[in-house]
Amino acid sequence: MIKFLKSTFEKLKEGTLFLSSTITTLAIVLIIIFLFKEGIGTFNQTPIEDGFSLVVNKNNPINELSANEIKNIFDQNITNWKTVGGKNDSITLFNIDNIGEFYSDSAIGENFEYLPQCISDYTEKNPGTIAFVTTRYTGKGFTGKILTTTKVNISQFISQKEWFPTAQPAAQLGVLPLILGTLWVSFGAILIALPLGLATSIYMAEITSPKIRNILKPLIELLAGIPSVVYGFFGLVIIVPGIQKIFDLPVGETALAGSIVLAIMALPTIITISEDALRTTPKAMKEASLALGANKWQTIYRVIIPYSGSGITAATILGIGRAIGETMAVLMVTGNAAVIPHSFLEPVRTIPATIAAELGEAPQGGLHYKALFALGCILFIITMAINLIVGYVSSKKKYNAR
Repeated sequence: MIKFLKSTFEKLKEGTLFLSSTITTLAIVLIIIFLFKEGIGTFNQTPIEDGFSLVVNKNNPINELSANEIKNIFDQNITNWKTVGGKNDSITLFNIDNIGEFYSDSAIGENFEYLPQCISDYTEKNPGTIAFVTTRYTGKGFTGKILTTTKVNISQFISQKEWFPTAQPAAQLGVLPLILGTLWVSFGAILIALPLGLATSIYMAEITSPKIRNILKPLIELLAGIPSVVYGFFGLVIIVPGIQKIFDLPVGETALAGSIVLAIMALPTIITISEDALRTTPKAMKEASLALGANKWQTIYRVIIPYSGSGITAATILGIGRAIGETMAVLMVTGNAAVIPHSFLEPVRTIPATIAAELGEAPQGGLHYKALFALGCILFIITMAINLIVGYVSSKKKYNAR
């Protein structure tokens, strides 16, 4: 009986563990599927908001415009149809709110029922006109031409340089500044964190006494448990004003501020893993180096660091992963300007900060909403690539250790 109960209990434990791992795996897979399903929905959609259309004269030879061309036309950077492949004729922007200046109330109708005819008449009399109107005014009685727009595709999404997802008439969905901003801030963080983290790990592993190490180790690990918003406050109150004053800048919210904050946040990861890697160096190798006449620093430089190279590399890559995925602290100190960075003293915007700042305002199911999920897909791919590199480096370390 006791044997039966013991066996049943063991099977119950195994079943619980299996169920737990299965639920966890399924949840992760479903989250990834949902992320990519929503992100892929960005593509092959028109950049013009649902319910609106661009209309021109019915004899205008232009049938399709890209989002960038539409922006330049309405910003009046393009003023002639010839620039976009049409006739040599000036482009006239027509605002539907000004329709009362050209037609009487009776001509428009009490309930705007004759507005389609008025728009048609205006575009007929002014061949170079382009108007941005609601789709309901392009129905019965409208005789002009409705332009189609180039749909959003992956190459444009990644390569274009302007991120204005709520712009009208056409959303500008260029994520290149966001990708470069994320990599730029992370690169700066590693430049700061790697030498500091490596120096601290060498000190703790090879130089200091066990007593001091037992004090430093918990303090450094404590840094990893501090909420990121606290780092953000620290950066906003201390680092941002300091950078503004030192470099005499109009604002201190820059890529450098984000890099410093992220470097502080990445330090516990780099120090802890690097120190563990350094301490795995066989004692016999150190003693052999000293016996050959090398001093302590030469042994550290020539023997211990090369032996721990793969572990230090893994620590660095994990630190980069920590920096790339950080949201709140970066959102608070980088200035959130979606522009391509040229120096560390300019505001930037990162992918996580963009998702956090805009997802609450994006209409669910709309183009902006799906574009933010596409940004999440890009971040997921970057993080997965980093994890694969860590896995490769770790496997190389195990192979070398044999």
